Amino acid sequence: MKKTLVCISVFLLFQAKAQIDPVKYPTFTNVEDAMNSSKTVYSMSFREKGLFNLPPEISKLNSLFFLNIMANKFEKMDPVLFTLEELEILNVNENSIKYIPDEIGKLRKLTTFSMNLNGLTSINPNVSKLQHLKAVHFDANNLNVFPEALMEIPALEEINLQGNQISFIADGLHKIRNLKFLNLSGNQINDLGNLSFPPNLKYLELQQNAIVKLPENIFKTRNLEFLNVSDNHIKEISPGIKGLKKVVSMNLANNNIKEIPVEISQLKNLKTLILTGNPIKKSTIEKLRTMMLETQIYF
Repeated sequence: MKKTLVCISVFLLFQAKAQIDPVKYPTFTNVEDAMNSSKTVYSMSFREKGLFNLPPEISKLNSLFFLNIMANKFEKMDPVLFTLEELEILNVNENSIKYIPDEIGKLRKLTTFSMNLNGLTSINPNVSKLQHLKAVHFDANNLNVFPEALMEIPALEEINLQGNQISFIADGLHKIRNLKFLNLSGNQINDLGNLSFPPNLKYLELQQNAIVKLPENIFKTRNLEFLNVSDNHIKEISPGIKGLKKVVSMNLANNNIKEIPVEISQLKNLKTLILTGNPIKKSTIEKLRTMMLETQIYF
């Protein structure tokens, strides 16, 4: 799991770099070079430098909008970090940080905030002050509830909380109205109650939890295109599934599903349906294939 998440972290770093013109915004890896540069410094990376603290001189780089301090030895977020109020992209992956201090609220221009593979047990409520956030990555920490601070940031488009210990999600997820991608895989969720989902959600990953039943509201997520609920304990699928009119891919593998409602045949955009590892009769699968000629069904 951790190895996989490290790969994901690296991928996300490359994604962040892809947003930066390397000619116009060269990434400095040495604070001395940055301080001596005749040009304005916008981007810095201290990846894998063995750092416990940031160089204090970095506070003078008041135009910095990209900072990568991934894979160091930070046990807390260095106070000098919060002087960089122009930061838009912050990568603190693969350190040993256990909490986010109140000062995080000073970084009001952040759009991407990554703290994968740390030791976070909760998310500071002041994160809700980061109203320009588009993407957060808190994978592989020690969170046991969904961070309610994120529910106060309607601009968020992507939330990654894979590989935590989350077992509870308060009712309020729907308030993140712009959310398109939500990854809650590899947690300890067993009951979603009647949780409502954001109206613009397109990608929902809930695999590798302990979910017994999908809430009816999940089938009211009209813009959902990709749904993965594999490797849970789901016993049945509601006829309400017909509400997922835009769904393209659905992974129901490795559950305890015995029957599939015929209403699933109304999903005309469904191209891939994965049912492997369920106690479904072969005759049921053949019937589905007859009704869903445009869908590739894996069993």
